[in-house]
Amino acid sequence: MTPLGDAAPGTFTGVRGVFCDIDDTLTWEGRLVPAAFLALERLQRAGIRVVPVTGRPGGWVDQIARMWPVDGVVGENGGLWFWVDERPTGGHQLVRRFAQPEAERRRNRERLQDLGALIVDRVPGSALASDQPYRELDLAIDFCEDVPRLTREAVDAIVQHFRAAGATAKVSSIHVNGWYGAFDKRAGCCDFVRDRWGEDLATTRHEWIYVGDSPNDEPMFEWFPHAVGVANVAAFAGQMTHLPRYVTRAPGGAGFAELVDHLLG
Repeated sequence: MTPLGDAAPGTFTGVRGVFCDIDDTLTWEGRLVPAAFLALERLQRAGIRVVPVTGRPGGWVDQIARMWPVDGVVGENGGLWFWVDERPTGGHQLVRRFAQPEAERRRNRERLQDLGALIVDRVPGSALASDQPYRELDLAIDFCEDVPRLTREAVDAIVQHFRAAGATAKVSSIHVNGWYGAFDKRAGCCDFVRDRWGEDLATTRHEWIYVGDSPNDEPMFEWFPHAVGVANVAAFAGQMTHLPRYVTRAPGGAGFAELVDHLLG
């Protein structure tokens, strides 16, 4: 990973959008970093699109899409994407899109409910994430947000339980997320850009930066030419095959603000 400050002059010329993870990318130690939130607004004022991409639930995505200075949000690791449209007659309307129809989501939630009970029983110290009631498509198992931090071996055991049940599993900085179906953060971003702006992200990805910090960002680190990790990504380097091309000096939200300073400067 190249330090961000060592990026060649003109590296980010032509960038017109930023995708960013939330937990430990805009936040630090469980809190939204004020400089990171202000950086979102600075990007918008500069005419650069900004889209958080997160494992957080649909309920959070609804609030963030409505209230934050962003152009939309991709949530539940690509399972849904919301944005606010201007009504032709005035006012605003929240647009909600999902990777699966409601009947399929309902069936999968029932399967995941049983799987969650099994994992919590088999992996001592784990728990359903406190935001689980607000989820539409996935199951989040907490390993350090509201429970004492579990060992690497316990986290690996959670992942194996998901996979043994035929589910996809991704590790974030706080949760293991699992789901049934063929979607991930990259697919969700492609669907969002198509639905929101009618564009093909596969052909314009060089015009975007992706910023993240953990293994569930790996598909994005691999795919985006301008992939940036905040400094705390180094803690997961041994768990990933594809690392971001650039890395900030500062961790979490301070690292995101550092990137925005670099980009706008």
